[in-house]
Amino acid sequence: MSSEATELAAAPPPSWWRIAILALQGRRHDYTTESLDRAVLLLAVPMVLEMLAESVFAVVDTYWVSRLGSEAVAVVGLTEAVMTLIYAVAIGMSFAATAIVARYVGRAGSGRAAAQIAGQIITAGMIASTVVGMTLCWFAADILRLLGGERVAELGTGFAQVMFAGNLSVFLMFLINAIFRGAGDPAIAMRALWLANGINMLLAPCLIFGWGPFPETGVIGAALATTISRGIGVLYQLGHLCGARSAIGVGLRHLKPVAAELRLVTVTALSGIAQMVVSTTSGIGLFSIAALSGTAALAGCAIALRVVQFFLMPALGLAHSGATLVGQNLGAGNPERAVAAVRIAARYNMIFLGSIGVLLFVLAPWIVTLFSRELAVVDEATLALRIVVIAFPYYAAGMCLQAAFNGAGDTWTAARLNFFCFWIVQVPLAWVLAVVLEMGATGVYLSVPIAFGLLTGLAALLFLRGRWKKHEL
Repeated sequence: MSSEATELAAAPPPSWWRIAILALQGRRHDYTTESLDRAVLLLAVPMVLEMLAESVFAVVDTYWVSRLGSEAVAVVGLTEAVMTLIYAVAIGMSFAATAIVARYVGRAGSGRAAAQIAGQIITAGMIASTVVGMTLCWFAADILRLLGGERVAELGTGFAQVMFAGNLSVFLMFLINAIFRGAGDPAIAMRALWLANGINMLLAPCLIFGWGPFPETGVIGAALATTISRGIGVLYQLGHLCGARSAIGVGLRHLKPVAAELRLVTVTALSGIAQMVVSTTSGIGLFSIAALSGTAALAGCAIALRVVQFFLMPALGLAHSGATLVGQNLGAGNPERAVAAVRIAARYNMIFLGSIGVLLFVLAPWIVTLFSRELAVVDEATLALRIVVIAFPYYAAGMCLQAAFNGAGDTWTAARLNFFCFWIVQVPLAWVLAVVLEMGATGVYLSVPIAFGLLTGLAALLFLRGRWKKHEL
């Protein structure tokens, strides 16, 4: 061994904060050969910050809209519950995007193929967003009336229609960032979301309350601000994805539909979409059951959901780092390295989310008062938050295990797990506890940690069986 190689081998590993700086700089790395602890952190730091920015979107809207009263909070909560259908389709497709792009990047000499498949992913997303957005926009008033009653529909139809009509920015934001993650370039994804987030923070109160030269548009202003800011973020993404320095280099020619490649994207995405739709619709089911206990319970549930999402999204970033490493290392023909990467990501995630859970349990009453001062709403939100955060440590592991299946392209396994745990177990259990046993909204809250615990246990068993390692795209 040369003296230079000996010196490098003997050098101590960089500290975590140096790795964080490298990750934020956006330098490219070979994640099929990089030290796994280092690789997880290099991917996780920008992914965590990206997901944190995504969660801030919802919290900012809820914070400002809460100044308009509990009915306005309920409007945003129910609309966001329905918007999660759009997120479900977009995120389900993003699972396919990350898995497919990561496989191509992991295979030597597949750069052109990665650009072509990335273009087809964007084309598929534009088609899907048109269909989903038009359908939800047309039925916006009926959906809100069904979930929250006539008053909620009266106040929230305009807000919902703006959110549904602007869903293309949601699709493209998720899909292009998934492409960046699959290519091992998460820093750009992080910057795009923080740019959009910063604009939303400034624009939301201006449009809601009519500050400065802006018109006062009330709750609709929150939807306008979110849509405009996401659109600007998408333009930033496209500039990097299509630019000369892009790791993939997508051009207009790659957007031309190619039947065989669209079929690959669609088949892989369908199970991811099914996975997310199952978990999303079960969440809407829980909201509907909570609504039976009154507006205060519904508003409290919406606030608790916002807070929980705020911290689950960064944890999802850690899970995404494992998924990228799974896809690239399976593409490079190294499944055992993929297994080790998931275990490392799960360990970090359990430490992170478990610590957050303890803080949220203790600080719950103070946190929820940031969104509402109504005593009944604060009590409900505090109770909901304290019950749900019990699930944080084992859900952290479950997120990483499901991300492993998604990163391998085996999205049907995760979809089946979600269907069984959320629709077969969680929603019926919530109904029994809330209605049959007359526990009210408390029964809904209790169903959450029970379902998440079951999900994590079953995911661990399937992960250890290892069939996901042999999944072909």
